Formats: sequence, C-alpha cells, structure tokens
Amino acid sequence: MIEVVADGDLSGCFAVRREVFVVEQRIPEEEEMDAYDAYAVHLLATDGEGRPVGTARFLHGAAADKKYAHAGVDGATTAVLGRLAVAKVARGTGLGADLVRAVEAEAHRRGLAEVYLESQTHALGFYERLGYEAFGPEFDEGSGIPHRAMRRPL
Repeated sequence: MIEVVADGDLSGCFAVRREVFVVEQRIPEEEEMDAYDAYAVHLLATDGEGRPVGTARFLHGAAADKKYAHAGVDGATTAVLGRLAVAKVARGTGLGADLVRAVEAEAHRRGLAEVYLESQTHALGFYERLGYEAFGPEFDEGSGIPHRAMRRPL
C-alpha cells in the first residue's frame, strides 16, 4: 500500500532511505536527511504486514523554487521528485514504478503540471520507461554519483 504521510511521522520513510542511501550507497546521513523534508510531500509504501518497503518525496512551491533554483524549476507548476528508495526485499516487484506513479497522481491532484527529477545515471532507463526525458549534461549533485535532469509533463 502507498500512502501520503499525513501525520508527520516520517520514521518509515527515513528507515528505507537510510537502508538505500546511507548503508548501500554510503551517502553521509547528514546529507541524506535535509531541511527540505519538513516541506516535502512524502509517500510511504508498506508491505502486507505494515513494514516500510519504499518511499519517495516531492517538493513544490517555494521550497522547490529554493532548492532547485539552479535548474530553473517553477514550484508553482512543477513537482520535484526525489529520495525515491525501495528496500532490497521489495526490489523487482514494480514498487519503484508504483511510487513514481503515486507521486505523479498526488502532484496532479495538487494542480501541478510537470514532474522534474535529478536521476542517478544508472537509473535513467527506469525513468525513461516511465515516460521521463533526460536533458542537459551529466552532473554531480554532491554525492559523487553522476546524475542527469529529467522531466515529464502530467
């Protein structure tokens, strides 16, 4: 089940992100958890027993304008997808695609017209299969992992 985290309890989201980004990809925890978590819309996927197995977040409005000023994002019309993570136990099940579609549905419900993201280059094919288009040059957003900007109209 995928739900928008409405009560502010982000512990499930952080557990999945910690597993994927901090433990597996060795991103320092202080870089993975950021001040934008307080402004983001968070989605959490749980398994049949209620355990967190996937998460994603998106920014829009002033927070997106500020964090993604380098990309010229218009937070009034654009959702910025980030922190998409699927726990090892749920990989290969289609959960990642389901999370992306859930972000798109929630962004559309909020009246946004586009989703922008900065994909790790090894994941470009995943997003392309979901209709996202890469643009601009490859870049390092600070983690040492190469990224590309991508977008998809809703």
